[in-house]
Amino acid sequence: MNRNSTLTSAAALALFAGLITAGVQRAHAADSPTDLQIAGIVLTADNLDIEYGKIALAKSKDKSIREFAQRMVTDHQAVQLGVLALAEKLGVNAEDSAVRTNLREGSKAVFEKLNSLTGTEFDKYYINNEVAYHKAVTDAVAAVLIPSARNADLKAALVGSQPLFLRHLEHAQMVQAGAKQMMKGKKGK
Repeated sequence: MNRNSTLTSAAALALFAGLITAGVQRAHAADSPTDLQIAGIVLTADNLDIEYGKIALAKSKDKSIREFAQRMVTDHQAVQLGVLALAEKLGVNAEDSAVRTNLREGSKAVFEKLNSLTGTEFDKYYINNEVAYHKAVTDAVAAVLIPSARNADLKAALVGSQPLFLRHLEHAQMVQAGAKQMMKGKKGK
């Protein structure tokens, strides 16, 4: 059994959230990410959440998890299209960065865990990951990406997307609270 598969769900979430936060803090401390790097970060973050959602749609039987996962796929695909349209309008391509690399690297353990779990264990891990992921993303958008954006259109897109990401966090927290209540009810029987 490798190290990643032995991580508890909470430890994996903490590791992943820490990778995002540390990568963003390092980028901010050394050099703020460029607009092209910000576009790459947003595209990567959206793509990861789309893929997590697709796994949940394929594996979960829980209605609230499936509805949340579908919302993530739909909304993050729309954000991706917006970022790609803006990049095309500006005639630029997204660039790689340390943060983007950290997102990809951190996601490997999450994908492995999601693919290894089933049933309520899967649902619990998925929604816990979504809460941690959206918390890290909303913090990074507010603390680093918006202040670092130089292009007015990019900054406006980030500011405009932040309420959506915050609603995602709230929605994930509501689903998480419902799952915890349901687990308490099962234990009491």
